[in-house]
Amino acid sequence: MTSNFSIGPVLLDVEGLTLAEHEKEKINHPNTGAVILFARNYEATEQLVALIKSIRAARQGQILIAVDQEGGRVQRFKNGFTRLPPASCYAEFPEIAESAGWLMASELLDIGVDFSFAPVLDVDCGVSDVIGDRSFSGDYSLVARLASDFRKGMNSAGMAATGKHFPGHGYVALDSHLALPVDEREFDDIWLKDLVPFKQLIHEGLEAIMPAHVVYSKCDVSPAGFSSFWIQHVLRNKLNFNGAVFSDDLSMAGAASAGDYSERAKLAQQAGCDMLLVCNNPIAAEQVLEALPVTQNPLRDQRLGRMIGKPQWIGKQLIKSEKWRHCNTIISQINKRYA
Repeated sequence: MTSNFSIGPVLLDVEGLTLAEHEKEKINHPNTGAVILFARNYEATEQLVALIKSIRAARQGQILIAVDQEGGRVQRFKNGFTRLPPASCYAEFPEIAESAGWLMASELLDIGVDFSFAPVLDVDCGVSDVIGDRSFSGDYSLVARLASDFRKGMNSAGMAATGKHFPGHGYVALDSHLALPVDEREFDDIWLKDLVPFKQLIHEGLEAIMPAHVVYSKCDVSPAGFSSFWIQHVLRNKLNFNGAVFSDDLSMAGAASAGDYSERAKLAQQAGCDMLLVCNNPIAAEQVLEALPVTQNPLRDQRLGRMIGKPQWIGKQLIKSEKWRHCNTIISQINKRYA
């Protein structure tokens, strides 16, 4: 295999606290570009740092390390990390949103993670339990303002942001992990409400976006993550987005309508996704790695290259810093209300 791999188009996961030998081969496949970590991969900070180092050592070239560390219900690393409140709390305490973004990003970058899939840009319409308090607010303008502040904090720490779930997951009741939701609203309604946070953060330079496994039936028959209408026409052309597009997990039930795993990956890539997530299904990940052609894509490399973490602190300097202690104290006090 070549020793100068570009960042491949597939994001996969690993099974445990240490890297198994058979996983090293998958990580070094030319189509691999990133590894996402889950709670099962974390026991202690030292163990996590060692796991991340072993993942990077297994690849002959650049690889991204990601996690879902939104806060609230979705925080994979807890003990040893600041417990973050759900995004909805920032509507009550807007002055801490930027500090929370900085704190989350700084702690992850400090142990070798490049980025967290955050912030959630969905507008809470009161019907989606899977989104719910993961949303900053039911007011789309407030979502835009708070998410913008949260992203500014992430960026100041050296982390790129990923807005999700484009063009908005908050209006459907079904959980796309378990089923394929259908949003029957007209495009103009989505454009004037759900898309407002995306429009603002794209204008500000948002680095990445994750489409929803939701069908917007008045706009297109395909879920957004498999839709050239949403990714090419709306996102790239109308909104002038030039960052990376990550598919949502192709193992979710909301993706099943697109076919088997190889077909899902090909359709998502054809629609415009730069990186394809295949999580919690090692066999499916292997199928996708082998099914996709190995290609050089300078534009994809450029977009995904912006996701490489740029930590501002080295070693234990972070937790010794006055800024970390200040932010940790504020967030910890707020979080007691949401524990």
